[in-house]
Amino acid sequence: MVAVALQSSADVFLSSHLVEMRARLRRLMDESAALHAEEEENVDGAAQKWLGLLAREGALRLAVPRRYGGEYEEVCALPLCLAREELARSSSLADTMLAMQGLGSYPITLAGSEEQKERYLPPVARGEKIATFAITEPDAGSDVASLTTRAEGRAGRYVLNGVKRFISNAGLAHTYVVFAKTDPGVGTRGISAFVVEAGTPGLKVRRMDLIAPHPIGEVVFENCAIPEAARLGTEGDGFAIATGTLALFRVTVGAAAVGMAQRALEEALAYARKRIQFGRPIAQFQAIRFMLADMATELQAARLLVYQGAWSRDNGQGKPIESSMAKLYATEMAQRVIDQALQIHGGMGVVKGTAVERLYREVRVLRIYEGTSEIQKLIISNELLRE
Repeated sequence: MVAVALQSSADVFLSSHLVEMRARLRRLMDESAALHAEEEENVDGAAQKWLGLLAREGALRLAVPRRYGGEYEEVCALPLCLAREELARSSSLADTMLAMQGLGSYPITLAGSEEQKERYLPPVARGEKIATFAITEPDAGSDVASLTTRAEGRAGRYVLNGVKRFISNAGLAHTYVVFAKTDPGVGTRGISAFVVEAGTPGLKVRRMDLIAPHPIGEVVFENCAIPEAARLGTEGDGFAIATGTLALFRVTVGAAAVGMAQRALEEALAYARKRIQFGRPIAQFQAIRFMLADMATELQAARLLVYQGAWSRDNGQGKPIESSMAKLYATEMAQRVIDQALQIHGGMGVVKGTAVERLYREVRVLRIYEGTSEIQKLIISNELLRE
């Protein structure tokens, strides 16, 4: 009942259609519990199964505009937040598959030609093609301007050379949106974006292992030739395409954090009621009750901040500061709440395979990807000082 109450205030912002979608996704995740165990043993296979289930439920349609098979006229933050919260509550891998369909296709939505949109977006919405977003490099994370991957124009084509690192869906993706320097001498104004298809000669993948199940790796380009028509927009548009994409999806990271924290609170409440110490449930001890109260309050504050940021963006009122605040606060909140849930579980919290142990491993990356917490603080402070 507490979990339902904590979510009810968010529902007032949602149409009945979105509330029903929340219920469908909750049922999907509850009915697919057996797939969670497979994630640890066969992450690629589990990822593809999640993609199929999400396609069946129509969730992938949230990633593209209606004209190309999507659910809504434009890609909207609020439905994506709703879906990511529900998915991340049960499986960060399922959440990743939805998020990457969006991240890997939205640059095409933003800057692609009509031919590119018709070719790449409908298969993403149907789950027939897997997309990804490749910008991070070994020496270029927060400092995007320092990326070194080159795209040299040669007689109607581009030749790519360089390495991308921490690329989700590396090895699974059918299309990679790749950001590379076409003019190294002008900083971010020299970055361009390209769609590179898997199997293109010169594209190689090296897989990486993280602390939680995740299909990720390095993508290496060695004299990888692609047609000029693979470029998104004009030369030099890459930085704007990347920031435009992240501006939409950053707030949805906060929603994923909310979902993970929600699950942690549910697990902590259930365990505190049944765990007996000193002759009574630990939920009767004031120290535990105060922890639960803090967890619930922080979770509710983060949820409202996320949904406010998403609603504002979808209604043309959004500012970068709102998405950054939502991402910063929600991800830091989730880390704290999950840590407290593990503490309530005591020794059982670190037993491999328990829900809180899994959440503890999965949540850590949220404070890093799509802009670290420190980068979000810079964005927020810059906006405040600009005002």
